[in-house]
Amino acid sequence: MKQTTTLTIRIPKELKEALEELSKAEQKPVSDLVRASLRRYLAIHRFRRLRNKVLPFAEAQGILTDEDIFQDIS
Repeated sequence: MKQTTTLTIRIPKELKEALEELSKAEQKPVSDLVRASLRRYLAIHRFRRLRNKVLPFAEAQGILTDEDIFQDIS
């Protein structure tokens, strides 16, 4: 089993209410929704950081769009 820890945050009342509504609609605990949101946010942040690192190398090879990539691998 994974170790867990508690994180306390302050959020606006409206955000808490929206989370509680979604929790009821999805029939999932608020904690699960927040964990999933944080995972997505962190994954997107890592992706963008990596993309920014490799972008100059891709541009130097003429890879500027997704279409360029699809053409290269097809």
